[in-house]
Amino acid sequence: MANINLLPWREERRRELQNQYLTQLGVSVVVAALIAFGGFSFVQGQINNQNARNKFLEQEIAVLDKQIKEIQELEKKREELETRMNIIQQLEKSRPEIVRLFDEMVRVMPSEVSVSEISRNQQTLVVKGLAGANTRVAKFMRNLDESEVYGKPDLKFISQQKNDEALNNYELTVSLAKSETDKDE
Repeated sequence: MANINLLPWREERRRELQNQYLTQLGVSVVVAALIAFGGFSFVQGQINNQNARNKFLEQEIAVLDKQIKEIQELEKKREELETRMNIIQQLEKSRPEIVRLFDEMVRVMPSEVSVSEISRNQQTLVVKGLAGANTRVAKFMRNLDESEVYGKPDLKFISQQKNDEALNNYELTVSLAKSETDKDE
């Protein structure tokens, strides 16, 4: 039999297979690197896109916050204006009240009694004046008590005037009855 040496053919075949294997391995590594790079680029693009959307939303939120502040300021101004309007309406309604108070004061005041000072604090009047006799002050207080405009009077003091023994100084407080504007409210 003839002696055939198959070793070089096997080595050649082994080298070819090894070259194919290395080529396939290199191609696989390149494809894997491309897939990884593509995946990384895709994820990075999504992150950049989301960051851009977040930045846009933050800008829009800042704009809306400014608008909310403006709306709150406008609501405050509106409340202030409503309060002013209510005060003006109350003043308009109570305009004739002072005339009514003075008119009734003249009607209930007996002779020999004069008023030198009247001051008002909310629903209370402080009346200071001179009277000829203590009984006149008492009559004045009864008349105030019976009046529809005034409430219960309270005498603070009554004293004789130093330079004139015929006149007495007095001070009394009287509450105001509910006015018609208050009753309406």
